Amino acid sequence: MSNTIHISQARKMLDSGQRVSLVAVKKNGSLLTADDVISLHYDFYSGTRTIKFLRSGQKRLIRDCCLIWINDFEVFL
Repeated sequence: MSNTIHISQARKMLDSGQRVSLVAVKKNGSLLTADDVISLHYDFYSGTRTIKFLRSGQKRLIRDCCLIWINDFEVFL
């Protein structure tokens, strides 16, 4: 159980503005693996977060409830 964290702790990691690596589930069921990203904006009401890939500059919108891994920690609800 030492390599698992609650979703609230994962949100704190993302809100800190530090670089993280994460894995999230996409709409079609495939996995989005994101290395070296930062969180730009979080919308509390919709539960979505805008992340930016630092290497390419690409921005993506993800849902916090779809996070399954962050910095080698498994995320649980």
